[in-house]
Amino acid sequence: MSRMPIYMDHHATTPVEPRVLAAMLPYFSEIFGNAASKDHEFGYQASHAVEQGRTQVAALINARPDEIIFTSGATESDNLALFGVAERYADTGDHIITCVTEHKAILDAAKHLEAQGKRVTYLRVNQYGQIDLDELRAAITPQTVLISIMAANNEIGTLAPLAEIGRIAREHGVLFHTDATQAAGSIPLDVQKMQIDLLSLSAHKMYGPKGIGALYVRRSNPRVRLAPLLYGGGHERGMRSGTLNVPGIVGFGVAAEIARREMKDQAAQLHAWTEQLFAGLQQHITGIALNGHPTERLPHNLNVYIPGVESRAFIAGLKDLAVATGSACTSASVEPSHVIMALGFGEERAHGSLRFGLGRSNDVAQTEQAIKLVSSRSIKLRSLLRD
Repeated sequence: MSRMPIYMDHHATTPVEPRVLAAMLPYFSEIFGNAASKDHEFGYQASHAVEQGRTQVAALINARPDEIIFTSGATESDNLALFGVAERYADTGDHIITCVTEHKAILDAAKHLEAQGKRVTYLRVNQYGQIDLDELRAAITPQTVLISIMAANNEIGTLAPLAEIGRIAREHGVLFHTDATQAAGSIPLDVQKMQIDLLSLSAHKMYGPKGIGALYVRRSNPRVRLAPLLYGGGHERGMRSGTLNVPGIVGFGVAAEIARREMKDQAAQLHAWTEQLFAGLQQHITGIALNGHPTERLPHNLNVYIPGVESRAFIAGLKDLAVATGSACTSASVEPSHVIMALGFGEERAHGSLRFGLGRSNDVAQTEQAIKLVSSRSIKLRSLLRD
């Protein structure tokens, strides 16, 4: 019998992996030093742990350890990338290119930059959530300083052609940032092969702790420079001042190491469960449709439209299954998903879509139980609407 309730909202957050927690615990009490206080053993031990974590995170994306800047999470990393580039390269240009389906951490930052006089181009997407690379090329001007396109969409799971975008950016001498929050630890990422200059990460999306993230900042070919958001001590190469979260960094490092070693097998398993889930829902729910690309997507993502059902009402009565209507960061809003709207389907589809994010804690039995719960709830709501 499956354990209840079943958690299938791993895009919102993931439980801390036991191996990660075990590694973190000593750094709360026994090894409690400040990593910046290297004049004694307590600080040295903390500093050594931070550098170990930095090395592990860097290995996940094929970066150098000294190119990893620790932050409080992906939102701060995204903001540092956009604001840091916009200010540091203001003499070079004032134009940024991004996409209409980005996370709000990018879109809200971009809107703020526009209010400061910067110019931002928001690329459209097709019905699968993909940008047109020709439109990207056409949008680049001599004033363009940054392209920011997310690696994998947090709602519909669609993957971006990172290597192709990186090639276009490099050909035009423009920096390339990707928000890889959902992708890191789930699919292979290589900042060298993909020619990525800045990349945002968050530990809690890969079975690490909340409150710790990172920004990869390329140090050569080209060397990327950023204006800081925070001042006060010059930590993290002067880009992010503040006492380092040593336990969080330790956990982040171990989570990244586990993901790097186990990603391939885990992705295959999650893909199989996700396919099982969709096939089962198709058998029981007439008219159900997939949101996002059918194949170029995260292995653990399933976003579906159920005609005639309002997703918030649907979830309100689904007590034994945790799923989502969209991004966790905008769940307090009653506005329709900006991602689904951008696909061109309209408000009805945006209000009638569910997001499943499978994870390590799920299994075949839970997947079958989820099919039963969602199908039963769907049939019940549709019958009420007909009465």
